[in-house]
Amino acid sequence: MQINYPINPDWTTDELIEVVEFYNQVALANEGGVDRESFLDAYRSFKQIVTSKSEEKQLSAVHDEQTGYSTYRTVQAALKSNAKIIKL
Repeated sequence: MQINYPINPDWTTDELIEVVEFYNQVALANEGGVDRESFLDAYRSFKQIVTSKSEEKQLSAVHDEQTGYSTYRTVQAALKSNAKIIKL
């Protein structure tokens, strides 16, 4: 399956890499499990780039439609859990 991750053309190459890494972490959590701390680190990096809640919601809506994974539910599961591995 080819996925076109939502991106902002104003982002730097490093920012693009960080955002795509976060999206990859969401996929890993939904496809078999991901280390919770790695996921939260990726989310924190993502939030440093995407600081606006409305932009985060717009990007997540596109991502969720493309992948079938809920970014919001994945983040909430990681924030509320104490488990070492996040798996949805």
